[in-house]
Amino acid sequence: MPEARSWQVRWWQNRWQSATGRWRSATVEQRRTWRLSAVSAVVGLVVAVASVFAAGPWDSGQRKAERARAAGSTATGGERHGGPSRAAPSASPVLAPLGTAAVAPSPDSGDDAVPRPTGAGLADALEPLLDDGALGRPRSVSVVDAATGRQVYGARADTQAVPASIIKLATGVAALSALGPDHRIRTTVVGPDGDGKAGDGDRIVLVGGGDPTLTAHPVKGADHPAGLRRLADRTAAALRKSGTESVRLGYDTSLYSGPDLHPIGPNENISPVTPLMIDEGRLDDSDHGPAPRSEDPAADAARAFASMLRDRGIEVRGEPRPAKAGKGGKAAKGGKDGATALATVRSQPLSALVERMLTNSDNDIAEALARQTAIAAGEPASFDGAGRAVTARLRALRLPLSGARIADGSGLDRADHVSAALLAQVLVRAADPDHPELRPVLTGLPVAGFTGTLRGRYARDAVGRGVVRAKTGTLTGVNTLAGTVVDADGRLLVFAFMTNGTTDPQGAQRALDRMASALANCGCR
Repeated sequence: MPEARSWQVRWWQNRWQSATGRWRSATVEQRRTWRLSAVSAVVGLVVAVASVFAAGPWDSGQRKAERARAAGSTATGGERHGGPSRAAPSASPVLAPLGTAAVAPSPDSGDDAVPRPTGAGLADALEPLLDDGALGRPRSVSVVDAATGRQVYGARADTQAVPASIIKLATGVAALSALGPDHRIRTTVVGPDGDGKAGDGDRIVLVGGGDPTLTAHPVKGADHPAGLRRLADRTAAALRKSGTESVRLGYDTSLYSGPDLHPIGPNENISPVTPLMIDEGRLDDSDHGPAPRSEDPAADAARAFASMLRDRGIEVRGEPRPAKAGKGGKAAKGGKDGATALATVRSQPLSALVERMLTNSDNDIAEALARQTAIAAGEPASFDGAGRAVTARLRALRLPLSGARIADGSGLDRADHVSAALLAQVLVRAADPDHPELRPVLTGLPVAGFTGTLRGRYARDAVGRGVVRAKTGTLTGVNTLAGTVVDADGRLLVFAFMTNGTTDPQGAQRALDRMASALANCGCR
């Protein structure tokens, strides 16, 4: 034993000398790192000891409180610890097997799994905010439980008001309902004889199909906007294949009827509404927001196309002129798929167009989709025909249209009048499991503080940041907001807030944002 103790002393002395030697030779940075590690270890040990004492008292490895609670409960066998009167919660599978019914909701699943807010609770949260002096008259609100479709709070919810851009929600739902999310819009080039051939010196016609996102810029990726350059590539290849090296170019805009200028007049927020344009008629490199606009988007698109054909070795004689495609135009209007076309390009799917329209509040896409809805319904592709077609689609979805008037697809027209209740129910339909085709209306909503027209709203510490998803609406004297929010209990709510007659647009905007944040911040029961 004495020899062992002597050996241990010598071993510790050697260890100590080695450690002190390493300490003296260490750099300043190494010494700081070792000090931090030692302090962290001590702090961790103190926290662990404190946690043990706070959770006590303990006896034989088990907290006495746990032992007492276990002894007081009735034994039921197995792993069912909650007593005999409460069944274990169950959850339905994400997807039920084909041909089988989904698991029936239990008290802990389905619509009642998350508590619903009450009208009184929502009134307590929203009514003080509705008194904000920045809001005009009327002030209308509809808050609906997305799972049940029931309005849980309303304030003048059925009052008709100017909606501004949140009418795009109705435009998107109508277009998706009429055409489906996979529909694509064609831009086509046809020959004069309607058989896809063009002899030397013959005219070819560029037929507008109503795609405002057709772009003159290079396109990349698997799913991109239709490219005018790609259309020129295909047209030049088809002409060379037929032995044609010189053509005259016409352009056909007959798909639309009525005035092409929006009632708002020449404006940096929308181009003349025509079925043939490139990059939404923008004269700069932007792809959303206000921009200088072409006065004649169709002619500009045709001139750009002629230049691209020349770059590809095809002579284009003279200036492009308006023309009718004749039988060849059927390819753009829904006739035989491409049978009479020299070349065709197609837009992104309608789902992507709807998302882009809503995220960026894109007026050009909105008017185009309203006209696509009119064409599908057999209505004239005009402001009036589109308004009737959109209204008819909403009626087919059994939405509350009493007193509503839809005058355009974008919401720039002050003749639009709808209720908050209608727009909230539009969002409910988009969330309905029975209408998956309408889902892009929800996925296209801007995210508060992050995307689209809500990117610059909701401060970093705002409750609604990242939780509120909503379409914005703004005209002079008009401020609106409609979208979805998950409340503090995890319940999905849809809402529509509308106010007209505002004189402080920024103040009104902040007031609406605070209302949406209030929904996110409370269970409101």
